[in-house]
Amino acid sequence: MNIKSFTIVLFILALLGSTSLYGQISESGQRQPQNPRNRPGQNNQQGPDSTRTGRPGSILDDSTRAIYGPKTTLQLYENDILDGTYREQRIDTTIQNMHNQRFWFQDTAYYQQLGNIGTAAKPMLYQLPNRIGVRLGKNAFDRYAYDPQTINYFDTRSPYSHLYYVQGQRGEQVFEVIYARNITSRFNFGVAYKIVAADKQIGSSNLRDDGQIDNQAVKVFSHYSSKNDKYDLFLNYTHLNHEQVESGGVKPLDADDTPDSLFRYENDLVYLDQAATNEMRHKFHLLHMFKVSGENLKAYHRLDWGRQKSTFSDDRIPRLETGAIDFYPNTYYSNLRTKDRTNYRELENEFGLTGNTKISFYKAYVKQRNGKINYSAIQTITPDTNAVLTTIQGTRADNHIFVGGEARLFYQDKYWLTGIGEYQLADNYILQASAKAQVLEFTQTRIRQSPSFMEQRVISNHFYWNNDFKTTITDQSKATLQHQFSDRLFLRLMGAYTNISRIVVYGTDAQPVQISENQKLLEARFENHLRLGGFHLENFIHYTNTDNASAIRIPELLINSKLYYQGHIFKQALYGQIGVELNMPTAYQPDAWMPVTQQFYLQNVLTTKNYPVFDVFLNADIKTVNVFVKMAHVNYGIWEPGYFETPGYPGLRRSFTFGLKWMFFD
Repeated sequence: MNIKSFTIVLFILALLGSTSLYGQISESGQRQPQNPRNRPGQNNQQGPDSTRTGRPGSILDDSTRAIYGPKTTLQLYENDILDGTYREQRIDTTIQNMHNQRFWFQDTAYYQQLGNIGTAAKPMLYQLPNRIGVRLGKNAFDRYAYDPQTINYFDTRSPYSHLYYVQGQRGEQVFEVIYARNITSRFNFGVAYKIVAADKQIGSSNLRDDGQIDNQAVKVFSHYSSKNDKYDLFLNYTHLNHEQVESGGVKPLDADDTPDSLFRYENDLVYLDQAATNEMRHKFHLLHMFKVSGENLKAYHRLDWGRQKSTFSDDRIPRLETGAIDFYPNTYYSNLRTKDRTNYRELENEFGLTGNTKISFYKAYVKQRNGKINYSAIQTITPDTNAVLTTIQGTRADNHIFVGGEARLFYQDKYWLTGIGEYQLADNYILQASAKAQVLEFTQTRIRQSPSFMEQRVISNHFYWNNDFKTTITDQSKATLQHQFSDRLFLRLMGAYTNISRIVVYGTDAQPVQISENQKLLEARFENHLRLGGFHLENFIHYTNTDNASAIRIPELLINSKLYYQGHIFKQALYGQIGVELNMPTAYQPDAWMPVTQQFYLQNVLTTKNYPVFDVFLNADIKTVNVFVKMAHVNYGIWEPGYFETPGYPGLRRSFTFGLKWMFFD
């Protein structure tokens, strides 16, 4: 983030003011839902003050002056209101995992990336498909964008804002400012602005201020409820502008280079020196609902419109000494420069009915989704000149109708039966059934999914395909056991078996291919949190057997362990956590990155090592400010020169990082 952007954000924050727009609310003005309850399956162990069913009451001192803070600043989610649970929770003021890079973004899953934050990323562990029907199929930058479906709205007694800032020694940078306030007791408005930045780690003689990532994201959100509590409206707009300078990865100097010899960092040669990817997204989301008959029957409408425009450009296509094109498999329209674009637009409307009682919940809906993509690539007059002759274009569109629903029977949070289904007329579907009995839960899922637009067709200077793949069928059986034995021990065990028929992946030539053999995954997971006095031990161990899944590359073991002391430290001067964290995927062949199509693809050249990464951290709570400092990859260079996250992209070296989250409640 440059100085100009930083100054502008701070100036806007200062202008927003610090006084409440409306004063204290009388008890008669508080919202009281007819059937407040918690949704089965959600974590409801935060304590009595973390889940509220009405508008937050004012907190008064002896002089009856309002004191604002976390108790008067609550957040809520639209799906909770739709389900009739009305869970309003306190904002997160904890220091737990504040130092952990996975928790700096919207998605906390384990990801493979290109050696620094903000770079293209894919989940390391297998994830079930979550969408059927028409879709784009470009997801490498999803975790850096605000998700319109999961935005947290606010209900505040006074203006709330927070400033979040992370700065690392290797150019890692995250900055976010959020501001929210109630215009009236039933109308809230908020805005957020986020920047993610990172410097080049390879392909640069000057590692400082040589940017690789420039990411800017915006969300504007509002919630309104009527006086009689019959109508609710949720509205948001999100924007992402993400630019990634592409290097193509480290280029070997000669055929004798080994992976260990490629850790030269600032002296490394890279394949691409004038290439970049830019992705811009605009999304508009609306959900409104009306109580026809209290909580027993509600009608709702959900509208989503989005545009995702991606551009890959290379102003100097690399060549070998022989004159042949390097890095790219082909050049169809120009041997000197590339400018490929995809422009995807999607409109979805969903109409449905929902309702709930003390022991049941149901939802039924119909929705329509229209997706359209335009492809383009420039063509020069002759392949060896820069003069543009024309633009090669292509278009594809689909319009799908879906019907779906959900039914649930439950008793408190201990027992429930749930059925979920969605059917895209004449083709795709999702079916899922789950049952829970106290600490044990079983889930059975079957998904039939057609290929994405990107898997079906691409027009590019370097790739061209027009496929007619069959649908992919995925079956998964999963069991989960979890229990909080006491405040000293929490345990979760998971086992899953997944069978995938006709999976579509990007093969070793970076082009999509449909695999005829069934891919079979066997997974097991162990998680625990053990507390002994002020000492805490947390473990996450995920096992995946891919012996019968050659087209899915996942480490056999993914281990994350954290040992820390929590309490008052430095002679009672500070409350916080001090400890060490280990992260290690065992040796495997991670997917490679193709910037032209923004896809990860199979490779058989690099096998990573069993390399642990240790971080030493200190998290602290100072009134309304949470801070952390850590030394990331503290073991860098001790027994190995480094490690690869993705072929050609070494992991981040040792880096001193600090961050803070500063919350304002008035």
